Amino acid sequence: MANNAQVAWVTGGTGGIGSSICRTLAAEGYHVVAGYNNPEKAKAWLETQKADGFDNISLSGVNLTDYDACVAGVKEIQEAHGPVTVLVNCAGITRDGTLKKMTPEQWHEVIDTNLNSVFNTCRSVIEGMLEQSYGRIINISSINGRKGQFGQANYAAAKAGMHGLTMSLAQETATKGITVNTVSPGYIATDMIMKIPEKVRESIRETIPVKRYGTPEEIGRLVTFLAHQESGFITGANIDINGGQFMG
Repeated sequence: MANNAQVAWVTGGTGGIGSSICRTLAAEGYHVVAGYNNPEKAKAWLETQKADGFDNISLSGVNLTDYDACVAGVKEIQEAHGPVTVLVNCAGITRDGTLKKMTPEQWHEVIDTNLNSVFNTCRSVIEGMLEQSYGRIINISSINGRKGQFGQANYAAAKAGMHGLTMSLAQETATKGITVNTVSPGYIATDMIMKIPEKVRESIRETIPVKRYGTPEEIGRLVTFLAHQESGFITGANIDINGGQFMG
């Protein structure tokens, strides 16, 4: 169980998977700072969390692609709530297209948001974690970063690169009380997935050995497990959570 001093910053915290991560961490006693991109959506989202009894969730609208903004955002979080002890990088976008048709803008936008942002956030919190001799960093990758995906060269490259960063930073901080791990979800039943036509959803479901989609709550439980103080022997790992769809 986390104590009241522990602060968890969850980028992309108002999204489908991010919301469950925030709620699960908050239920464990962390003060959760949820990152967002859309202020109006975030305000309504926070009101819902408060109505559900989560008074220990706050918001942070940092531009994750801007290093200086991330540094300033971490400083604001620390001044308001205390030092960040858990960082969950969950923010991400897609700009799909085959490489033949992909524009440089599509490539750079995804790399900036999905990978460069992870450098920016990790770099912004790592000195504080080193000073505390404690920290947990969990990077949310994807099954498509593990196996590739047609029309997602940019997304797959960013998500694969995320785990390279994880393994390197894990080695750099292994003796300092800090763990760094990657979680790679498969198809999760978020609103985005459930908006796909039923026939298409059914065909996807049939490719999953357990014959169902994962739930956002399952991702939240895994992240909270990795964030726990007693999970200190797990670092540099990638944990697949995909119903057996990809094993490797």
